[in-house]
Amino acid sequence: MESYVLDWANLLLRWLHVITAIAWVGSSFYFVFLDSSLTEPLDEKLRKEGATGELWAVHGGGFYHPVKYAVRPPQLPTHLHWFFWESYSTWLSGIALFSVSYLWQAGTYLIDKSKMDWAPAAAVTVALAFLVVFWLLYDLICRIFSGRKNGEAWIGLAVLALVCVASWLACQWFAGRAAFLLIGGMIATSMSANVFFWIIPGQRKVVAAIAAGDPVDPIHGVRGKQRSVHNTYFTLPVIFAMLSNHYSFTWSHPHNWLVLILMMFAGAAIRQFFVLRHGYKLGRNKHPLPYALVGVAILLGVIAWLKPAPQAGAVTAGASAVGYAHIQPVLAQRCVQCHGEQVQMKNVRVDSTEAVQRNAQAIYQQVVVSKLMPMNNSTGLTDEERALIGRWFEQGAKLN
Repeated sequence: MESYVLDWANLLLRWLHVITAIAWVGSSFYFVFLDSSLTEPLDEKLRKEGATGELWAVHGGGFYHPVKYAVRPPQLPTHLHWFFWESYSTWLSGIALFSVSYLWQAGTYLIDKSKMDWAPAAAVTVALAFLVVFWLLYDLICRIFSGRKNGEAWIGLAVLALVCVASWLACQWFAGRAAFLLIGGMIATSMSANVFFWIIPGQRKVVAAIAAGDPVDPIHGVRGKQRSVHNTYFTLPVIFAMLSNHYSFTWSHPHNWLVLILMMFAGAAIRQFFVLRHGYKLGRNKHPLPYALVGVAILLGVIAWLKPAPQAGAVTAGASAVGYAHIQPVLAQRCVQCHGEQVQMKNVRVDSTEAVQRNAQAIYQQVVVSKLMPMNNSTGLTDEERALIGRWFEQGAKLN
């Protein structure tokens, strides 16, 4: 019953998380596009009011004319929309989903005893520390280098180094799939913390100063934009990390930490292309195509690198016949302890011919194709045994 309830919690939280993430990423992408596409206002009245940019757009049968006031508008509107619940809802649903999916059953999903044989409480504590420590170090880097010559370049290099170290540590300490998600959650936590600790408080100070008729300190806008720009570069790496749990060939690789770093770097480079592309159209910078080419080249390199080697025992025209009698000892030794009469994870059993026949497709998909099972390969299923199950299924999943 607990497994059934957790499955529903996982489904509903994942649904909520995807919805809120779409809202947050969508608004973030839009405002980066908007900020990069603004032109000097043509209307003299707007310029006198302090407007620093405008954009005309057509969408949904109507025309839109957003105007930006970099410091303060001539007066505060009655209704002012704040963009923060998209971020907070995404983080809250994400941490809840990670807790239900990984922390609640840390011994099964978070811990890989072949890497680090520690108690679930210790593993959970260290995993949560990744979220906090990364934010503190990232925030310290921003504080140290902001305002200096080439400060953003130094911040970028320092944060890249920090992400590389964190990725290596996570992949050494935790199960591969959990490590990838943990790094994604770590970066996403910093994104939401940027909103909570810097962007929104700065905007509140600006609004309060305008309401009181006091001078507005432009530093709040500068800091807010800085963290917003950082967030947009974090977005594609985070999305890859979150999607990776469905693709075991990434996190199960012996050098999975390097796979993670390269894929996230490729995502950031491709995001840089789209960010600069808006300004290029207005003649503000050179064509950003090299960034996209670098990102694509890295992706193609990773694809070539991870290409599976031919497996011994692969199905051939002359391969010997494999029946249930051949795979039954393997299932009994490697799978029945979690999918038998006593324990039936995901309501799947493999301890009888009827059960194996009913779940043949799922067995093949999980054991041979995606290699997700056994979880973290806790029972030591070998490549030869996977190949044996593969031949059995591809020969018709015979039960004789």
